[in-house]
Amino acid sequence: MTLNLEKSTQKSLHPTYKFLLLSSLYTSQFLPSAFFFQALPIFMRQQGASLQVVGLLGLLTLPWMLKFLWAPLVDRYGSRRWGHYKSWIFVTQFLLALTLLGCASMDASNNAMGLFQGIFLMVTFAATQDIATDALAIRLLAPHERGWGNGIQSAGRATGGILGGGVMLLVLNQVGWQVSVRILAGGVLLALVPLCFYQEPHRSTGEVRQAVGVKRAIANYLNTLLSFVQQSGMLIWLLFILLYVTGSSMAATMFRPLLVDLGLSMVDIGWMTGIVGSGAAIIGSLLAGVLIQPLGRQQSLILFGMMQAISVFALTLPAMGVRSPVILYGVSISEVFARSLANTALFTVMMDKSRTEMAGSDYTLQSSIFILGHHIGVPALSGFIANTLGYSGVFLIGFVISLVSLWLVPHVVGKPNQKPGIGLI
Repeated sequence: MTLNLEKSTQKSLHPTYKFLLLSSLYTSQFLPSAFFFQALPIFMRQQGASLQVVGLLGLLTLPWMLKFLWAPLVDRYGSRRWGHYKSWIFVTQFLLALTLLGCASMDASNNAMGLFQGIFLMVTFAATQDIATDALAIRLLAPHERGWGNGIQSAGRATGGILGGGVMLLVLNQVGWQVSVRILAGGVLLALVPLCFYQEPHRSTGEVRQAVGVKRAIANYLNTLLSFVQQSGMLIWLLFILLYVTGSSMAATMFRPLLVDLGLSMVDIGWMTGIVGSGAAIIGSLLAGVLIQPLGRQQSLILFGMMQAISVFALTLPAMGVRSPVILYGVSISEVFARSLANTALFTVMMDKSRTEMAGSDYTLQSSIFILGHHIGVPALSGFIANTLGYSGVFLIGFVISLVSLWLVPHVVGKPNQKPGIGLI
């Protein structure tokens, strides 16, 4: 009954609308985060902040790593009238906009603690919205649409990077803090328009009965979380997620401070990493969406992961003092492009491994490990590594970690000719 309901839902919606809906939600989710986490490191470094402090900004993303703790609540509770996951998205999106308006009223230069608290709250709402959006995407997309769907997801986040981390840096330079953050709040609310036209299907009687045991398990958070980890091969899969993203993320964390130390202005960095770089991320995400299905999951992770490792190694060129704009743009674009390819493939397999009836909890647990590798683990310590070993040391360590992760691919994903299945890969 569950599968029949989902298939009928998938057939009733045009793929274009599915992708428009998901891209708007993922873009709005990443829009404010891109602004704060790309603008703040540049601003703080220009103000003389140490590399250690810049690296520790990643700790503000802690809610993204811990969101698996309340993901069972999102799976268990929701409005039947407005739509189970749709209701969560609307509420968290509005709270996110309100938090942004509160941050807009602060003096960013004289109230750093208040601003950090606001960012932490903003990230919490965005992380909760992400739980509901990921669950909605898993139920909305057929298995053969997941490559495209995750390409759209990554492209949506990259679009948020262009708008929040590139365009808004230029806007900030022209109109100031308050107006810029209010524009962000308006963008978050505007992204809800496609969701207004989406009617989330109610769970059928058969599906409700089938999920009774799941609901009882959700009442016990520990059992819910352990039920995913206890599946065969899941521990090594979570280790793979951590390693696969850590190498490139620790390199990306230190690349922007490096650009500041090379003498680039906020506007220059905004164009390079926020606009041009995010444009490359969109292209990479969409290209990955096209290639994942014909290549297969395993081959995609290996090929894109190798490209990611090479691009991280290329960052050693500016670290050694190469200041040519062509080289700087080249290594910046290649790193973001390769990372978007690799992440899109990773997100696709993460969806495959999520059980439909526990989509929010399963995917969120994997996503939390992704965030641990992307922001909070070694990347948060990258400033200390750079202070000791220099920028080149950070990039070389990132390169090695990226290569090590490739060795695990055959152990965590089936052969390319195997068809993906939910929770079976």
